[in-house]
Amino acid sequence: MSLFLITFIIIALVVTLMSIGVIFGRGAIKGSCGGVGNGGECICVQKCEKRRKFEAMTQSR
Repeated sequence: MSLFLITFIIIALVVTLMSIGVIFGRGAIKGSCGGVGNGGECICVQKCEKRRKFEAMTQSR
């Protein structure tokens, strides 16, 4: 029972800390091409297949 309580407290603490980051408006992580500071723009020299498909989908809309 004590292991369950310790685990529950640790998980509750992590969720609380993550919610504080959301409340204070921290920018969301935008993936591996650019990250938080680049606004999600891809700065890769050669774009991967997944990125090319994404850009083709967004341009066709």
